[in-house]
Amino acid sequence: MAMATLFSVAALVAASFLLSVSKVQTTQTSLFPSDFTQNWAPQMFGTSQNGQIWSLSLINATGSGYLTNNKYQFGWFSMKIKLAGSNAAGVVTTYFMCSENGAGPTRDEVDFEFLGNVSGQPYILQTNVFKNGTGGREMRHFLWFDPTADFHAYSVLWNNHQLVFFVDETPIRVLTNTDYTNNFFPNTKPMYLFSSIWCGDTWATEGGLVKTNWTYAPFVSYYTDFYVDACEWVDPSPACLSTTTQNWWDQSGAWQLTASQQEDYNWVQKNFLVYYYCLDTVRYPPPTMPEECSSNTIQYGNQYY
Repeated sequence: MAMATLFSVAALVAASFLLSVSKVQTTQTSLFPSDFTQNWAPQMFGTSQNGQIWSLSLINATGSGYLTNNKYQFGWFSMKIKLAGSNAAGVVTTYFMCSENGAGPTRDEVDFEFLGNVSGQPYILQTNVFKNGTGGREMRHFLWFDPTADFHAYSVLWNNHQLVFFVDETPIRVLTNTDYTNNFFPNTKPMYLFSSIWCGDTWATEGGLVKTNWTYAPFVSYYTDFYVDACEWVDPSPACLSTTTQNWWDQSGAWQLTASQQEDYNWVQKNFLVYYYCLDTVRYPPPTMPEECSSNTIQYGNQYY
């Protein structure tokens, strides 16, 4: 798998946005609660003595969560997460962006959802995108490491041209702005960032067949190194819609994957893809396949879809 090399900040901006990604993931941390509000079961939130590692806990009675104080439109968003272990079937840990503080019927949303499993079986990473309240755009991947053993960075690059999900420095999913009449690309609504842990044992593990074993509770997820390099939304914030800003994430080099990123992306799809909605002809029989599937192709095995 191709890997980026760290250079100076100036070289990163000039060379490619992957190198910029590698730099910003490691240059800044954020202390709670300066950037966040506990919006669900604050008694289940914890923090290290130095304030740099946060935790959310799940017990049978309640999950927990928090969100950013600010909304953003376009930029780079990253969080390092260490997932709950110890037989976490039915446990759902999330890191996501949403245009509303709640699951409103017209929300835009960009999701990382980590689906726990029984001991000895791997977590599944599910990503999803909503626009105007419509979702159904799930992808699922296995990870190439144990996400409960250490922190790993989960990041989103979002501009008006593409939306890219990263695990550490590796792109695992790309949604391209195709400019269709009914374009399924979230580019008009600013979003908060959220994290949460909750019980999803009605669906998360083997379609809900495996239930959460509460004797292993509390289930605890850990967070650190939150980083945002983005346009902070202040109504009406016309600057966020500009394509002439000097931010690296809004320049032409960040409008598509680099050659090395494309290589990494293909490697992920060939080796770790579990489910892709654009391949699900039972759920979306022709001609009901979502329109963006024709432009957001992936290499799966030796075939492109």
